[in-house]
Amino acid sequence: MSDFIKIAEVDAIPDPGKQVFELDDRIVVLFHVAGQFYCLDDICTHDDGPLGEGALEGTTIACPRHGAKFDIRDGSVVSMPATIATQSYETKVEGQNVLIRVED
Repeated sequence: MSDFIKIAEVDAIPDPGKQVFELDDRIVVLFHVAGQFYCLDDICTHDDGPLGEGALEGTTIACPRHGAKFDIRDGSVVSMPATIATQSYETKVEGQNVLIRVED
């Protein structure tokens, strides 16, 4: 089962911008780019680096450790040294609330 949970309010994150959140047993980074919200695990699949500390350029986030890049829209790898996508989460906006779908 999976449910949507509130993670932030729309105006809490500038556009473009990002913010890291701790949700129970996981840490995620929420991105606000061109009016859209995207959410990924805050983990580089190359060496567990903190993606939320990386440089955001358009819809790409770079890991601050070794420069692996991921597409924030789906977690896919854009450039090495990572070769495995990072977990992405479905997002939606209801009123002023940003929600993400979290799998049990």
